[in-house]
Amino acid sequence: MPDAATSARFEGFPIEAVEFYRRLATHNTRAFWADERETYERCVKAPMLALTDELAAEFGVFHVFRPNRDLRFSKDKSPYKTHQGAATEGEGGETYYLHIDGDGLLVASGYYRMAKDQLDRYRRAVDDDVSGPDLVRRVAAVEGRYDIGGSALSTAPRGYPRDHERVVLLRHKGLSAGRSVGAPGWLATRRAKQRIVELWRGAQPLNEWLNRHVGPSQLPPDDRR
Repeated sequence: MPDAATSARFEGFPIEAVEFYRRLATHNTRAFWADERETYERCVKAPMLALTDELAAEFGVFHVFRPNRDLRFSKDKSPYKTHQGAATEGEGGETYYLHIDGDGLLVASGYYRMAKDQLDRYRRAVDDDVSGPDLVRRVAAVEGRYDIGGSALSTAPRGYPRDHERVVLLRHKGLSAGRSVGAPGWLATRRAKQRIVELWRGAQPLNEWLNRHVGPSQLPPDDRR
């Protein structure tokens, strides 16, 4: 989603960005979007492009997601996403993600959805008597400040006992650390950039383990699921 606005200096997300998504949640129509497009462009898109442009030097080039929903295979025909997200992948394979919605700011990092080869490496490392306990310690170190996320199976994966001492981690198909911070006053200031960076850096103990034991998928995109 490249745009000339990437040359602008990031000065925060104004409260109008949060209010825009609160109203969009109940008025998700093309007519509403047409009436409020200027608000989206000025309060959501421009700050996100400016922010991700500044963050790229440390975290890599970001993909800023389009606001339109893909309706081809969805029963829900509301045309627009109710959040504005952006993501990039670090050199080790970890993802850095943020979005703005009607609740405010969410920041997350980790391996949100692992490909088949990543899952195999992940489960072997969780099962291992050295790397497995290390992950337990790292998760414990970050979960006081973050919500530990990622989709998970309802039981142990095939080949692993249901009473495995680390079965909760084995069940994960993705593993990430995220925090929803709401809409504090600093969100509308340049300080938001530093707070986002601090949250990503705070998740590094988890990312270090994932990068060391899992890493990027080596499969072609069509074979990753």
